[in-house]
Amino acid sequence: MARPRPLMIQIATGDARPIGRQIVDAVRMKIATAELVQGDQLPSVRGLAQQLMVNPNTVAKAYAELSAEGWLESRQGMGLYVAAMRQRLSDDERERRLDDAIGRFVNDVIPLGFPADDVQARVAREFQQLVPRKIA
Repeated sequence: MARPRPLMIQIATGDARPIGRQIVDAVRMKIATAELVQGDQLPSVRGLAQQLMVNPNTVAKAYAELSAEGWLESRQGMGLYVAAMRQRLSDDERERRLDDAIGRFVNDVIPLGFPADDVQARVAREFQQLVPRKIA
């Protein structure tokens, strides 16, 4: 029987996002960048809660959200696994989330006073570091 892959994520206590949101975001990113692939088993709720030193209910809620969105699938009596790749959100919802993320990013970055070209170059560099993992 396959063992769950360790889920190497960190929770930042200074992060404005709630712990559950940090877990959801980290798992989504690992799937999107192919660090976790279809069929990989995730740690149990209790196991991840102990690893991160958080309340198991927080992990359970994060896993439930990821399952509801189609990122994870539950196999009766066996645990949670990365689900098959599919479009998880409608085109309209994807557009809305992109607009929201860009709006938050721009509002955070403009007051820092960097030239737009510098910001765009850094974003492009970061994007390129993540995207090749997904394609390869």
